[in-house]
Amino acid sequence: MSSTTTTLLPVVGNPATYDPRIVLDHPEFRILSSGETPAKTVNIAAFYNPAHEIHLVEKPRPKPGPGQVLVHVKATGICGSDVHFWKHGQIGPTMVVRDECGSGHESAGEVVEVGEGVTLWKVGDRVALENGVPCSLPSCDPCRLGHYNGCPDSVFFSTPPYHGTLTRWHVHPAQWLHRLPDNVSFEEGSLCEPLAVALAGIERSGLRLGDPTLICGAGPIGLVALLSARAAGAEPIVITDLVQSRLDFAKKLVPGVRTVLIDRNITPQEQAESIKQVADGAVKVVLECTGFESSIHTGIYSTRFSGKVFIIGVGKSEQTFPFMHLSANEIDVSFQFRYANQYPKAIRLIAGGLIDVKPLVTHRFTLEDAVAAFHVAADPSQGAIKVQIQD
Repeated sequence: MSSTTTTLLPVVGNPATYDPRIVLDHPEFRILSSGETPAKTVNIAAFYNPAHEIHLVEKPRPKPGPGQVLVHVKATGICGSDVHFWKHGQIGPTMVVRDECGSGHESAGEVVEVGEGVTLWKVGDRVALENGVPCSLPSCDPCRLGHYNGCPDSVFFSTPPYHGTLTRWHVHPAQWLHRLPDNVSFEEGSLCEPLAVALAGIERSGLRLGDPTLICGAGPIGLVALLSARAAGAEPIVITDLVQSRLDFAKKLVPGVRTVLIDRNITPQEQAESIKQVADGAVKVVLECTGFESSIHTGIYSTRFSGKVFIIGVGKSEQTFPFMHLSANEIDVSFQFRYANQYPKAIRLIAGGLIDVKPLVTHRFTLEDAVAAFHVAADPSQGAIKVQIQD
């Protein structure tokens, strides 16, 4: 009678597997001095800390364990949350920078080594990294029901305390990599992450072909929401922002979009009236991408009876809402936390030519210049939309 040996792979989202102390307590971990040029053979990364410093560190090159893959990270975008963790040290009451923490979660790269039990990937495969890794246990309701972004035991790389993917070599669970077609670059692969955020919003907002749509905010998420709404057939689309140059960028990205420059000196009700004039009436769907209370109010007042205000943006912990206006107009308000089941869709849309994310990248830096890249991303006067770090 023959016998077989089954390799038990670790729980992919097990926080102990990605314990940040493994890196921080390693003898090879050190903070590079300002101006130091690291060798191409060492593993470097961009870290922030509670003192609001951003710097390069040298850390060990990891070895993939069972069920894991070692990826040479080729492209990583700087997200607004990365800048926020650096500058402000936290997002909400639970995501707090308490020690040195690695940045970056918009990444794509090349497989350079596979761990035990991995058969799906081989050296040389080009992949996008989905960086919200849940526990995947059948006892977890969010995971079992397909809402894994709500898993209470998830590891999200670059959200404290877990280190991010803005590094040269990163070990990732094999199940949470996505194959890039030959016609999708590493740069486009890294942009699948912000695109996944927008696609989740499009899906959950119920936006349909021909729906009049308002997008509040022409930052990176607002702009990918614009691209996604256009691909979904929304018409007309109005986009707002406080900065004219961002509205000009939106107009180049999608020539048919209608733009409204927000006036800080008028009320949300007055601003909504100007939006409705541009949109030829109240809108059916609002994709709110700023998280600011005044912008949310403007979106609400711009919405038709029985419309939908879908809030993608992240804002302060407590806000007020025009309760009776929402009630008397049967306006639904919904929220979003990250995304689930969107990466394959994002890759298909890019590969098929329905969404072109390439124009979003306005600045490119090498990994060694990651600190300079962060300063550009954090400075509005630089005009950055998406800053990319490539290796």
